[in-house]
Amino acid sequence: MDVVDVWTGGRANALQRALRLTNEAFAERLGTAVRTVAKWKENTESEPGSELQQALDTVLYQAPDPVKARFSLLLGTSEGEAAPADAGEGHAERDTAEAERRLSADPSIGAALDWVEREAGWSSGAARKEVLARLAALAPHELRDRRARRGRVDQHQLAEALTSYYAGALAGWGTYTARIEDTQSAITSVFTSSDWLDLRCPLTPDHDQLDLERMAPEYGAALDEFTTDQAIQRIAETLEEETRLVNASLYRLLDVDVRPGKLGGSFGMTEFVQYALTMDLLEGEMVDAIAEGRSTRPGHLPLRDHYLPDAAAVLNTRGRLCAGGPLALCAIARPARGRRPADYVLLVQERGGHVLNASRRLAPIPKSFHEPLIDQREDTQLGATLQREMEEELFGRDDVDNTVSPQRSADPMHPSRLSEPMRWLTENSENGQWAMECTGLGLNLVSGNYEFASLIVIHDEEFWQRFGGQVEANWESSKLQQFSSMDRELLTELSADVAWSNEGLFAFLQGLRRLSELDSPRVNAPAIEWEIQ
Repeated sequence: MDVVDVWTGGRANALQRALRLTNEAFAERLGTAVRTVAKWKENTESEPGSELQQALDTVLYQAPDPVKARFSLLLGTSEGEAAPADAGEGHAERDTAEAERRLSADPSIGAALDWVEREAGWSSGAARKEVLARLAALAPHELRDRRARRGRVDQHQLAEALTSYYAGALAGWGTYTARIEDTQSAITSVFTSSDWLDLRCPLTPDHDQLDLERMAPEYGAALDEFTTDQAIQRIAETLEEETRLVNASLYRLLDVDVRPGKLGGSFGMTEFVQYALTMDLLEGEMVDAIAEGRSTRPGHLPLRDHYLPDAAAVLNTRGRLCAGGPLALCAIARPARGRRPADYVLLVQERGGHVLNASRRLAPIPKSFHEPLIDQREDTQLGATLQREMEEELFGRDDVDNTVSPQRSADPMHPSRLSEPMRWLTENSENGQWAMECTGLGLNLVSGNYEFASLIVIHDEEFWQRFGGQVEANWESSKLQQFSSMDRELLTELSADVAWSNEGLFAFLQGLRRLSELDSPRVNAPAIEWEIQ
């Protein structure tokens, strides 16, 4: 039996795989939070605390002999030891067994299979058989190689390719670009117009008037042979790479009526699996073409040509699936310390590798899909979504994360359930101590998503002094960085970083531009001027 001197995230992951447990089940076995288990996948060198070290020892000691044997093999392979001659074959068998378990037990995978069968007109069980056949044919090393190739395609390359694909767009519309300090430029794949920018719209009920249309129209046609094939491939790869897929209700944008100080329009409802198996495939197709040096022009990208062929289709949100959500630059006032003057701390995350959206890219935090928590009509307000995401992504509340567990509370954002930081914000919402604004809207050409760029500003230094130590990113982030609103040089460099996601860069630049307009002595940000390309 292996004796583990010091448990690391990587060794804990090996034990989880040997036990064939989900994140939720493994966390329950150890008596810890799901987000802790998820973080071990992102940071394999991290060392759990002493209580978890003991819990991991106990779980390994009590494990049946076959589990210990699997753990030994996985541990040896992950730490660079020579595996037995048949380890590759055995590993494939283990992966297939885990995949079959998820196919049978994971309700989100089941929802994906059901959706494919319904849209493709297949008989019950046909999608499951096809996914198993794909899994048997998958070569894990080819997926790893593809992931590495995709990682070398940066935000600038993707934006340029998409701008070229949709060249000759409609008058008054184009992709968001910006001049920074009049010395460098940033381009994005966010399709917008001047009427959708610099909205300065408070995210309060009087201004945030987005509503729900219960009888929303159907969109698109049934899956054809090619799009069915790609959906099946996505499910198989999701299982092979152990990517988290949680089906949930999402808002889909139907109509929009925005202007400075007002957000109007309507949403319908859809499900995440429909997005994951259709529009979300467009990014991978485009990135693969760029990485492999293939043409990215119309006619050479079958999925994009089918789902989002031109600018008119991009703007036809009522006639297609248009998911998305808000993302906000978060600026929190801090007192002067040492050489640093009083400023706002700006929070930027690096997205983890196990998220479907903006994986391994920089983005503001919070960033979210727009989805209802309890009340479908009330939750259409962007402000409600951002407050919930602050609770989840910054203040550590797992119980408002629908990807972790089903929502059972009648009112998860009731004052009695709020975290201490959010309770402080709620109690100070009427005295100007903090505010949320929408700074712009765009349709991201990557997957056709709507992106509401926003800004969260906490003006009172007391918040950071009391709660700064409690601000911690959740499982979706692999790293959280902070920047000073007074560091003009570093913010200029950050604005040109090609590690951004396109929507992340859009929200960051719009938020920084709006922060500068506040004319605060805490801000010395670079000058940013946008234009539509």
